[in-house]
Amino acid sequence: MKRLISFALTLAVSSSLAMAPAHSHDMVPGKASEGAVLLQGATLHTVTQGVLTEQDLLMENGKITAIGENLTLPEHVQIINLAGKHVYPGLIALDTTLGLIELEAIRASNDLAEVGNITPEVMGHHAFNADSEVIPTVRYMGITHAEVVPQGNLVQGRSSLMQLDGWHWQDALEQGPVALHVSWPRAGLNTAWWERRTPEQQRKANAEAITQLHEVIRTAQTYHSARVAGTQTLVDQRWEAMRGLFEGNLKLFVHANDRRQIEQVLEFNREFGFDITIVGGRDSWMVADLLAEQEVPVVFGALFGLPSREDEGYDVAFSTPAKLHEAGVEFALAYPGFWDTRNLAFGVGNAVASGLDYQAALAAITIVPAKLMGVDDRMGSLEVGKQATLVVSGGDILDPLGQDIEYMYIDGRPVDLNNRHRQLYEKYSERLSR
Repeated sequence: MKRLISFALTLAVSSSLAMAPAHSHDMVPGKASEGAVLLQGATLHTVTQGVLTEQDLLMENGKITAIGENLTLPEHVQIINLAGKHVYPGLIALDTTLGLIELEAIRASNDLAEVGNITPEVMGHHAFNADSEVIPTVRYMGITHAEVVPQGNLVQGRSSLMQLDGWHWQDALEQGPVALHVSWPRAGLNTAWWERRTPEQQRKANAEAITQLHEVIRTAQTYHSARVAGTQTLVDQRWEAMRGLFEGNLKLFVHANDRRQIEQVLEFNREFGFDITIVGGRDSWMVADLLAEQEVPVVFGALFGLPSREDEGYDVAFSTPAKLHEAGVEFALAYPGFWDTRNLAFGVGNAVASGLDYQAALAAITIVPAKLMGVDDRMGSLEVGKQATLVVSGGDILDPLGQDIEYMYIDGRPVDLNNRHRQLYEKYSERLSR
């Protein structure tokens, strides 16, 4: 028996050591530029000031300091000729688990969620792995920043905005916490084959979850009032984490897809008046006018989703962003997950092909996410005074055939675009030549 235990322990340790290299990449974060860099003759997709053709962009000390023609240049400036190339603000990926999970089969690499349904004290950046092997692959597709969201069944925790070229989470943290995330209880019945509860049991569970959520909010509100009044001296980390909701400096992101869920969320917020955003929003097109009227933003995350009902059009996921835009809803576009997040730009390209205005599409993955994260004063567009966080592509960044990311800068620092996939491609290309 002792030999068996010893063997099992040795096997477990050996397996962990063997998988360790898969948990970290070997790309070194970029160093701050010591001089000025001029991006010359490119097409600049500023997002907020239109498209500027054959223009120059000057970067100094991590900032954009000038845009235009015939710019006055400082001494010792590095000039990069980008004639025929396209410059975009760095893309911002929302509603991701990037850096929270590496290999689904290895529990030690999975930090998606804490134990329990009520975990508002959890913050995404505390578990963020800046060395994740997934990050360089996502960066290679033009994404410079990602919102990292703890997962859960009810009150998930607080998200953080991370820049994707840091040594560790402290170095990578751009803004956080950003928002408290709540997973809204199911509004309908689960008809999947694995569901073992009766319809009545499901309805009861759904009602209990909504009641529990209301109780959590009211408890946190009572705690906050007592703290302000000075009658509550003991600190409870759960309710302390939610105080920002009542102070007005913490957003509430509610994950809801079904039309009935979204309507319930809007009704719920009539009582509390939080700064609220719908995340997921699969059926948001059905209540677009209501969302626009109440000025509730949507982070639409079903860019490649299949129809959820038999009588829906095959292209409902592709056409929803255009419907939101037409209705006047403020929206961002997301591709939830970690590996799959790399396809964000291509999902947005499908939305453009299905009727979404190109500039609105680009804004939905740059300036609008920046606004929802509270960082639009320093990123999300190409403007003088903002961070020099941008990408250079040989073609249209939303086109899977035309996109060709050649340069990336985060805060003016050049980013190494190498990654595991590229390394393997070069390795086996070499074999073909022998």
